[in-house]
Amino acid sequence: MSAAFVFAAPTRLCFVRHGETEWNAGRRIQGQIDIPLSALGHAQARATGNALKDEGFAAIYSSDLARARQTAEATAHLARLPLQLSPGLRERHYGAFQGLTHEEAAQRHPADYARHHARDPRFAPAGGESLLDLAARLHGTIDAIVRRHAGAAVALFTHGGVLDILHRQATGQPLTAPRDFAIPNCGINWILAANGCWTLLSWAERDHLTSARDEL
Repeated sequence: MSAAFVFAAPTRLCFVRHGETEWNAGRRIQGQIDIPLSALGHAQARATGNALKDEGFAAIYSSDLARARQTAEATAHLARLPLQLSPGLRERHYGAFQGLTHEEAAQRHPADYARHHARDPRFAPAGGESLLDLAARLHGTIDAIVRRHAGAAVALFTHGGVLDILHRQATGQPLTAPRDFAIPNCGINWILAANGCWTLLSWAERDHLTSARDEL
């Protein structure tokens, strides 16, 4: 007797990086420090809400960090949907690097920053997460959301380090490879999830923005 296979309807995932913060502008590593949006970030959030309000989302999720939540609130309000907060969508925890600029981190922790810059997937800054830790956290979080909303469209507001992992998962690019794709503030990114496979539909849409700073 042959086994029966059940194919779930594909889920359209719209991932959005949060709007700009003052720390983004100063190239300061935020990680899980809870930094709010700047005035520009709030304007980007409103523009994103207007761009996404008619997408017919079944649900809207956000990292519970203020910069992502504040960005998501504009879309949730215009789409008339409740905003569901998920700690699983938080930025990578950068441990001892958090609060420092990239230059300061390289000066104060030269050996560790070199491993970070080289994208060593097992390296975790003191007190923080490795790329492998982050990827495992995201896999569990997003897989649960996909199962909950099979066949629907879902918006997820998150962070640059998270989007770096998600793009690689959708394209098969290894964690160790240098990044060759943009992750702008409030860029809109679409991924199709079906039966455990991800397909990249579009990335870093920003026609709705007057300006956007890349994650790097």
